[in-house]
Amino acid sequence: MYLLANGALSIALLLVILAAGFACLEAWNGRDRGLPWLERANLGTASLVILASAVLLRALVLRDFSLAYVAQYTDTTLPLFYTVTAFWAGQAGSLLFWALSMAAAGLLFMFSRSYQDLAPRTRTHFWLFFLALQAFFLLLLTGPSNPFVSLDSPPPDGQGLNPLLRSVGMILHPPLLFAGYAGFAIPACLALASTMAEERRRWVDIAHNWNIASWALLTAGILLGGWWAYMELGWGGYWAWDPVENASLIPWFSATALLHTMLVERRLGDLRRTNVFLACLNLLLCIFATYLVRSGVVESLHAFGEGGVGRPLLLAMISGMAISLGALAVGSQGRKDGEDAHPASRRGAVVLLVWLLSALGAVVLLGTIWPVISQLWEANPVGVNQGFYNTICLPLFTAMAMLLAVAPWLGWTGGVRQPGALLAVAGTWCAILAVGWWSGVDPLLSVAGVASAAAVTVSCVLLALQRKGIARSRWFLGSHGSHLAFAVIVLGVAVSGPFQKSHETPLSPGERFSFGGYDFVYVEKRQRETPEMAIDEAVISVTRDGKPLGQLTPQSRIYRNYNHPSSEVSILFSLGEELYATIHDLESDRVTPLKVNINPMVNWVWIGSLAICLLPFFALRRRGAAQEGSDE
Repeated sequence: MYLLANGALSIALLLVILAAGFACLEAWNGRDRGLPWLERANLGTASLVILASAVLLRALVLRDFSLAYVAQYTDTTLPLFYTVTAFWAGQAGSLLFWALSMAAAGLLFMFSRSYQDLAPRTRTHFWLFFLALQAFFLLLLTGPSNPFVSLDSPPPDGQGLNPLLRSVGMILHPPLLFAGYAGFAIPACLALASTMAEERRRWVDIAHNWNIASWALLTAGILLGGWWAYMELGWGGYWAWDPVENASLIPWFSATALLHTMLVERRLGDLRRTNVFLACLNLLLCIFATYLVRSGVVESLHAFGEGGVGRPLLLAMISGMAISLGALAVGSQGRKDGEDAHPASRRGAVVLLVWLLSALGAVVLLGTIWPVISQLWEANPVGVNQGFYNTICLPLFTAMAMLLAVAPWLGWTGGVRQPGALLAVAGTWCAILAVGWWSGVDPLLSVAGVASAAAVTVSCVLLALQRKGIARSRWFLGSHGSHLAFAVIVLGVAVSGPFQKSHETPLSPGERFSFGGYDFVYVEKRQRETPEMAIDEAVISVTRDGKPLGQLTPQSRIYRNYNHPSSEVSILFSLGEELYATIHDLESDRVTPLKVNINPMVNWVWIGSLAICLLPFFALRRRGAAQEGSDE
């Protein structure tokens, strides 16, 4: 069975190499007669990748420990839904899932009407780039990261899944990221193909839905990863600027920039080269994110370490950048991007947004790889801390939110559309900032974040009121609704982080303490065992002003095959102050110690996160629909 899977991946690799070479020959000679064969090659490759994926999934479900990958990430007690999750828990499986997602994306695009409407020459160029990209991942899967390595002496049981990965968040977080990464392959290859083949149709129109869907999936993966960190790591936060967190955030900056620059090209025909470059950059940064996690160049709680794929990924990025710049040099014509752009215009606001996102991406990238860079002059390099990121990035995020509030009231080529509305938006921001300053709120940056969130809200409400029924239109929900959801996230981040309170204390049963206006009593310790783990649970009763609020039940768990205890968080949900508790250890009945956090408005981060992942799908274009009003 595993020989079949290995054979399927090997045949798929040979097929895409031959097909990509044939596509290159066809494109070089200006022919497109071989296009049907290229499409068949893509269909055959996708079928073979699906077959290999099905074999791995079957091995996981049957817990066939003769396969090294299955033995490493599952055991006989692992629940079925976590067993399926093991598909993407390891390096080889996650790369196979990425290849599977890209194969699915290629099939969806090939059978779409938009693809059929492209000129044959453009389609030939598309397969040249797309099949070459598939060949790269298949080369990894048949070489240094093969998921079908068999064991000569299978163990009676497997090692089991890492306890940190046994979470609903980790069931969805990685596949959403990889689906977003794979989705960006379509716009990137389409942008290069359209540039090289001089396609008459604008590729940004064809790639519109792909960019939005891929952005939404990537955003969902990032934010779900933050929720997982909040619920599973037990440190009370949702973002620590960890290298793996940063890896997925960096391509999000370029993808967000592309979503907005595409509007300028559709409206004014400007920023064409910028859009091609950003589309290619998105994909290259997705590969870079994979490189950071799998090359061993940075240390992280959930990095894979070096597994033989670091150097190929680095070479792929360098080659991809060279190809992208070469295509732009050969195919770009006409005036320079942004020529004669008025700074006080919506086009100018988009350009400013791109610069803000570029600055954020550069800061996060530099901070992430700083230990690697500083090796040039330091014997023991140390990475930058959270303070570095917060000091630079939080003001830029706040400026982004304010820009989203102001930009809708500017004309595309200059001027203010409705001065009264713009004055109301700016007045809201200034009033809240002034009240915070007068009240002595510290830090003032947090007040600026709240003010920016309020300004975006006022802007969205005024936009909804300016025309009857506009708030129910798909484009308004997709664009300005997403801006409003982003404002909700900014509000939650601005309050939950700076104003979080934390308290640690050892406790014995019957002991109590007060903290932040709440009273806590250690009621009892509970113990139980399952085939999967042993659980120690502390029951903490919580009251405020004599009124019972509920019980916190943080746990310490020891899983089979893992001797180190892991903490399970307990929370008392609130849209205001959420109580968050963890325990590190239980010595007899004594908690050593109990840690309690008061996290104000943290759930607004998750409310905004859910909205910003769903609302963009309203902006998807239906075939034959009129151009969305957001381009007005």
